[in-house]
This record gives sequence, structure tokens and C-alpha cells, in this order.
Amino acid sequence: MLQNTKVCFIGSGAMGGAMIAGLTKKELIRPADITASDPYPAQLEKLAATYQVNTTSNNREAVKDKDIIVLSIKPQSLGEVGAELRGQLPSKALVLSIIAGAPIAKISQLLHHYSVVRVMPNTPALVSKAMSVWTATDEVSEHQRNQVKTILATLGEELYVDHEDYLDMATALSGTGPAYVFMFMEAMIDAGVHMGFSRRISEQLVLQTIEGSVAFARDSQRHPAELRNMVTSPGGTTAEALYQLEKGGFRTVLSKAIWAAYQKSRYLGGLKNNG
Repeated sequence: MLQNTKVCFIGSGAMGGAMIAGLTKKELIRPADITASDPYPAQLEKLAATYQVNTTSNNREAVKDKDIIVLSIKPQSLGEVGAELRGQLPSKALVLSIIAGAPIAKISQLLHHYSVVRVMPNTPALVSKAMSVWTATDEVSEHQRNQVKTILATLGEELYVDHEDYLDMATALSGTGPAYVFMFMEAMIDAGVHMGFSRRISEQLVLQTIEGSVAFARDSQRHPAELRNMVTSPGGTTAEALYQLEKGGFRTVLSKAIWAAYQKSRYLGGLKNNG
């Protein structure tokens, strides 16, 4: 699917680097066909040494003759980079944006280019466990869509949606989701330390419990409520703990947090689209 495809990364930090790692380790694209562009020489040196890809600090040079152009820059750099690359992209190239909160309309407007895919990945991409939600403009061909699926599969799981509105929902649920999980983990670890465990042992207990629970949920394919009931004996310790969580509004607070993130994503997207 990606044989002889030339790809460049505009912005080659953590997420761009993770994609380069996945593509090269799985030998989906030859290192000679990958160009990484970044303003930081140390990052470029690291990528060249680790993956033997081409590197440059010149974005215009990077996009020349490329089939896929990955935008993996920070949102605040979009205006400057868009102005720099306007009219410079090959006419048949696919633009794949992983810029948080940047709407397709804004990207197309800045670049004067309309074959655009927008992706909402999350940070577990750094360990090939991402959940990437993506959508595409009508100008993106079926072949290009299949290329996108192949690229995103190197980061973890991918899900195509047919409307960009779902990207804001994904931002709030899976994009921001790791932060909710990390805060939950932190609270559990701190509780373990408060009871008397060392922090190292408390971390081990919590990490394995969460990892095992996710694996069990995937394998059983049962509703989470059913799985929860399997652990909850009448009048037991789990029932008491769950009572306190419900009493504290755990579900409601989490739901409100996700809804707030969704509203914020829509608001920021509107600003970027109009600004």
C-alpha cells in the first residue's frame, strides 16, 4: 500500500517521531523515502541516527515531490507554516494533519490544498497503543484513504468517521482520555501510599490492576456493569468503595469533565476556523 510512497513530516517531535518509528520499524516505507522537517537540529540528528531518514529544517524543501505530507506541528505554528507552504504542495499530494483542534477548512484555506485528512490520535501512540479517529475530504481518493489506515495502524487502532464533528467528540473522549486515566491512577497510588505501601509497590499494584482490567474487559466482551458486578459481593469491601464513589458523584463529575472538554474543543475549533 505504501510502496514507493514519499512522505514528509512537517514537525517531527513526539507524535511525528512515533509515526516515523512505526513506519520504519514495520518496513512500510523505506527510510530513504521519508523526510523529517523540524526547527530543532538535535531532534533531526536523533531521527537521522535512529531511523536513517532524510532531515531538513526547510519546510518547502521537505514537501517537494512528496505523496503524503504529515502536519505534526503545534497549533500555534499553523498560521506561520501554512503561509510558508501555501502553493508549494504537489497538486496530488495528501495532507494528513494531526494538529489538535485545527479544522479541515482552516488547513485547506491556509494551504490552498483540498486533499486533507484530519486525525485525532492520543499519546499512547508513543507506545503503539493509540486510538486514532480520523476523517477525510471528498478529494481524498480511496487509495489515499487506505494509505492513511495503514499509517495510523502503526500507532495502534484507527477509526474512520464520516463527519468532522466527531473529531471534537473524540478529542474529549479518547484524545483527552489518557489524562483522566492518569489522574485516576495517581489518586489510587496516593491512596495506597496513605495506607502504608511504598510508592513503588503502590504503583506496581495500580498499573497491573488497570492493565489487567482492560485486558479482561477486551477478552470477555461483557458490559462494564456486568464486569463490575462480578467483583462486587453484597455488603463487601467493593460495595462499600463503590458506594463512596457514587456518593461523591464520580460518574457525574467524569461525565461533566468530558462534556466540558467537548465544548472547549468546539469553541477552539471555531476560533481557529474564523481567526
